[in-house]
Amino acid sequence: MSTTTTEAPSTGLTVSIAPPKGRMLLDGSPTNYGDFRDALNSDGYAVVKGAIPLERAKTYANEFYTYLEGFDLGYKRDDPSTVKRANLPVINEKGMILAYGVTHEKWVWDVRSEPGVIDAFAKVYDDEDLIVSFDVVNMQFANREDMPENKPWPHQDQDPSKPGFRCLQGLVNLNPAGPDDGGLIVCPGGHKLSEQFHAEMADEPRIPAWTPEWFGYTENGMKWLADHGLEWVKVCCEPGDLIVWDSRTPHYNLPPAGKQDRLAIYTCYMPVAEASQEDLVRKKGAFEQRLGTTHWPNAVHVAGSNIAMRNGEPCPKSRDRPVQEPVLNERAFKLTGIPYIKTEA
Repeated sequence: MSTTTTEAPSTGLTVSIAPPKGRMLLDGSPTNYGDFRDALNSDGYAVVKGAIPLERAKTYANEFYTYLEGFDLGYKRDDPSTVKRANLPVINEKGMILAYGVTHEKWVWDVRSEPGVIDAFAKVYDDEDLIVSFDVVNMQFANREDMPENKPWPHQDQDPSKPGFRCLQGLVNLNPAGPDDGGLIVCPGGHKLSEQFHAEMADEPRIPAWTPEWFGYTENGMKWLADHGLEWVKVCCEPGDLIVWDSRTPHYNLPPAGKQDRLAIYTCYMPVAEASQEDLVRKKGAFEQRLGTTHWPNAVHVAGSNIAMRNGEPCPKSRDRPVQEPVLNERAFKLTGIPYIKTEA
């Protein structure tokens, strides 16, 4: 496959969008795919084993640590005493790095471009013409002496007023993630009861959210889930594994309780046919400015800047562009959505 740089619009690459295909319904009905899709349909989540070969996953983990050390704030991966907020870029209490152009770092794009990751989503949607979110990365340290407290925040990432399977979320895991190593907690089967839950709990006061595409579960909501036989499960996986889940599936994350750091890169793809031309133009702007998005690949929300705030002031290490600009091959460049933008006659 030929190599295309990040400024590939100048190459004139354009792509025709094929008609929409037969995507999974994720309605819980019995399926017989013989792969991760059976678990995804029944449980609302699945682990795609070895989506990235182990040695490449280890390379990406090393690049993640190198990136953190590259801020020159004092963090050293081999010295747990340096795991302090002052020694690190701004990381929120959930372990997410939201700024610094990290969503467009070369190593992040290299993970998004992995064939085994893209192909898993293509199977679910039965569609090769996909676009990808410019989502964030997650680092949760085993040593959290002065890191912000991360309390459970059970939620679904989908507007309750828009039911049905709309979005498949994902993350690539880069470190061992056993029972005590932190990571994703899910409520298997919750996607199947989502519509019933929101109908029966419609009068329950909602937890305030900055976007309607987020719904937090209150204590009463958690009780409803338990009363309907749903339990919470820690997803365990290995470096290079991809976790995928229906956005309706209740979930949250927890930091490590053991000695292993958590390293994850959020990856979410959807058919370009489900994005409007306006979406794609907005997505192009985000790519060219190296801005991040949420998990929605059609760029429903785009970050306002790459400036991180530290103690109420712009972080001195803030930057507008990534340290290493991405270099995208043809398939990866299509994921930006730019080749699908129609040119004016």
